[in-house]
Amino acid sequence: MARPSAREIGLAALRLWRKEKRFADSIISGLLANADLTLSDRAFGLELFYGALRNLTLLDFWIGRLRASHIETNVRDILRLGLYQLFLLKTPEHAAVHETVALAPKKQRSIINAILRTAIRERTELLVAADEQPLFVRTSHPQFLIERWQQHFGAEHTKELCKWNNRPAPIYGRINRLKIDPESFLQLYPDSRPLTSNRDFVKFNALPRAALDSGHCNIQDPSTTVACQLLEPKPGERILDACAAPGGKALYLAEIMQNRGVILACDRDRRRLEILKGNVVRLGATIVRTVRHDWTRNDVPKEILSIAPFDRILLDAPCTNTGVIHRRVDVRWRLRPDDFSRMSHEQLIIARALLGLLKPSGTLVYSTCSLEPEENEKVVYRLRTELPMLGLEMEKDSLPFRDGFDGAFAAKLSAPVSP
Repeated sequence: MARPSAREIGLAALRLWRKEKRFADSIISGLLANADLTLSDRAFGLELFYGALRNLTLLDFWIGRLRASHIETNVRDILRLGLYQLFLLKTPEHAAVHETVALAPKKQRSIINAILRTAIRERTELLVAADEQPLFVRTSHPQFLIERWQQHFGAEHTKELCKWNNRPAPIYGRINRLKIDPESFLQLYPDSRPLTSNRDFVKFNALPRAALDSGHCNIQDPSTTVACQLLEPKPGERILDACAAPGGKALYLAEIMQNRGVILACDRDRRRLEILKGNVVRLGATIVRTVRHDWTRNDVPKEILSIAPFDRILLDAPCTNTGVIHRRVDVRWRLRPDDFSRMSHEQLIIARALLGLLKPSGTLVYSTCSLEPEENEKVVYRLRTELPMLGLEMEKDSLPFRDGFDGAFAAKLSAPVSP
């Protein structure tokens, strides 16, 4: 049996994503894991899939201009990949058309070939027509999301945010000081580039397999440190990371604490918790313990109660992920207008459950990777309305169009001193 090509992988991923309620990264990683492809072909298959998802509305706009009559869904998927190559990836025309047509069954090849050939002839007119469309078409975002961002951030920042979301996400690594210092890291891995804004982080052009396997770094965005820095954990303390998997923040906390004390890392997802355990071993964060728990459903297990009360609690709450859309490319297509109120309700339930585990005068940091006020400032406001003795010490955020990193929010709350 012939091994699948990069284009066949991209097409299979697009169809699976359309038919199944699975995350894009899970679909493409599963397909690539079973494919015998070169590194360049793997990268091309990934780019085709993610590129089509990032530009779905725009690609469908062009398809509608090229053929007014109904197009069968499987044919549409092939055309999306073809037009993405021709107009956005700028693949040579012959290769883009020939290889894309070859993806289709023989009876569908003539119509796909005709549409792609027409697209080449009408390239200028199609590009001009796209530029004249509203922002939600040009940048392929849900219209309701565009409208709420325009209200919160203004028109120009919304444009910048949409452009940010459609760029491939950079690869950042946090240097793991439990195993190596930054100077030695840079000497050992000369392809890494240090960030002037944060010496703990470096940037890579490609996934640094050797650095990861050795536990010398962990892949994470610099915005993830906002919540950890607000938490200010001290060596020897008892820390609860309530929604921890896959563990980037818990592992950074262990480093800040010099591997002294206890960090209890919880999550409700068994698979993600196993990933966290592997990361703990790889990075040598010996003070991190793991436990599975769903804060919205079950009684607090004894593994948690036996360590409580905690000096500090980090609640990196489940959220809509609107701050990390350029990493989770299909988030925009999963969101619905009522998701923001639904998520804020869940966030409040979790926060209420955690406050009883915090010692008097202890610190709770509430954080998300959302840009939405309903999940950020308004959750903090409601918590403090319910518990007036809960002090708000600081709020910080990271905005892609301002800071050049993923979107994030964090608030530092202090429990009252016991009477």
